[in-house]
Amino acid sequence: MKIAVIGTGYVGLVTGVCLAELGNDVACIDIDEEKIGKLNNGIMPIYEPGLEEMVVRNKASGKLRFTLDIGNSVKEAEVVFICVGTPPKANGEADLSYVENAARTIAEVMDSYKLIVEKSTVPVQTGEMVAKTIKSHNMHNADFDVASNPEFLREGSAVSDFMNPDRIVVGCESQKSRQMMEKLYAPLKAPIIFTDIKSAEIIKHASNSFLATKISFINAIANVCELAGADVEKVAEGMGLDMRIGRQFLNAGIGYGGSCFPKDVDAFIKISEKLGYDFRLLKAVQEINDMQKKHFINKIERALWIVKGKTIGVLGLAFKPNTDDMRLAPSLEIISRLQEEGAIIKAYDPKAMEKSKLELENIDYCDSPYDVAKESDALLILTEWKDFLELDLKKIKHLMRHPLIIDGRNIYSPDVMKKEGFSYISIGRKEVV
Repeated sequence: MKIAVIGTGYVGLVTGVCLAELGNDVACIDIDEEKIGKLNNGIMPIYEPGLEEMVVRNKASGKLRFTLDIGNSVKEAEVVFICVGTPPKANGEADLSYVENAARTIAEVMDSYKLIVEKSTVPVQTGEMVAKTIKSHNMHNADFDVASNPEFLREGSAVSDFMNPDRIVVGCESQKSRQMMEKLYAPLKAPIIFTDIKSAEIIKHASNSFLATKISFINAIANVCELAGADVEKVAEGMGLDMRIGRQFLNAGIGYGGSCFPKDVDAFIKISEKLGYDFRLLKAVQEINDMQKKHFINKIERALWIVKGKTIGVLGLAFKPNTDDMRLAPSLEIISRLQEEGAIIKAYDPKAMEKSKLELENIDYCDSPYDVAKESDALLILTEWKDFLELDLKKIKHLMRHPLIIDGRNIYSPDVMKKEGFSYISIGRKEVV
């Protein structure tokens, strides 16, 4: 099929590249001339495992192109995906101006039937407004359908998530649009949940909000475990073996970040308020997530007593491993707070240091975890990169001024750290002193 994808952000780029991998003829469109130029030169704007290789392969085969030309790309396409940003406004609502602009542009240039698909995360009832916008600007009176096809891509495994989905959600209103979406996704051999557009839009926000709730719940349990002298890892294991609960997202730590969970939880609260429902449960989820970072900072302050003048090493900056995304990463608030108290910060991240430099100042960015550890008074684990599990702990201990590790992701065993001679503080477990 001929596909046009409007927007080459995280969702748009992964969607377009993976659709090309499935054998479609895909045009990825953006108004950012610099970004399109880089993509055409093989320079990726994001780090995502497997993405660059897929771009090179599909560009070479002629199945994938990057362009500024929305007019011809939309005219040639059978299906047009809207993958533009929906950033939060100051009040937490989603800014849908980019979605409106995309819908209006599609309407002005299309001269034959198009299936227009919402891929961006949007509030319920956005599909109605997209259809209304297209109808009012439909210069050639072309026939069209609107569908909702929310994405469920996790940063760090987005390519794998697209190619091996648990399910595909499609909200559509006509038999023709249903058949087209069935044909498009047939190669994935995954279950497709067909529903109305409004239900599909809510499925996305409900899914992300539930996962955020699981994270905040286990972090609340971790705080109870600390007070009781219990082990949150064992508690999570015992809970997770219940098939009704599951182990995923029951990992205690310093809270969720990134571009999805904070934004989507906030947006879902606002959506519910506009519909007349006070979603107090999600407000508590937000509060717990915010408090978790403050709780971690308190651990650092108690361990060091005086933060001012101390050298603190940071391992991990991105909001999660296998990505370079710094958006709302917990490291931003934690490091900023420590700098306000006069700490000297050294840091290392396998992929996110360049983007971190755009967010944080006065940091000594190091070439390796060992450089970070050298002469540090404490070492913080803020992102659970697999690389950090393979460190030579004896070497780390020898390099540090004081063998103190404060682990915000519980990547190490307290027993191992005790054996290695570290003072070790983690989340929801007994401290090793």
